[in-house]
Amino acid sequence: MSLHLRACKNLKPELLILSWLVYILVCIRVALQGERMKIEIGSYQAKTKLLELLWQVKAGESFTITNRGEGIADLVPSAGAKVKDRVAVAEKLKVFMLAHPVRGVNIINDLIEEGRA
Repeated sequence: MSLHLRACKNLKPELLILSWLVYILVCIRVALQGERMKIEIGSYQAKTKLLELLWQVKAGESFTITNRGEGIADLVPSAGAKVKDRVAVAEKLKVFMLAHPVRGVNIINDLIEEGRA
């Protein structure tokens, strides 16, 4: 059993639930802020496949457009799209929490004891 799980056994049930929710939110924040490696693509290829590149950027990919091997522009998701994604993730989390409420402290304690939490 890890040190974290042993420490959780000593918490009050309300604090245990709160700590897990904070942990989930931190994980979501880290996932949203994670930077992906930029892919280099030549200017001619970028011109011919612009629509495909835009779809990939919408999905979170980033590209550096090069001209003769020198980076001249970055094609990255807009900041507004990131904000919308965060709002969408928060909404999905709310829906999930409403659909799957914590049914009791005993369930959480059982999961901790099994080492699956």
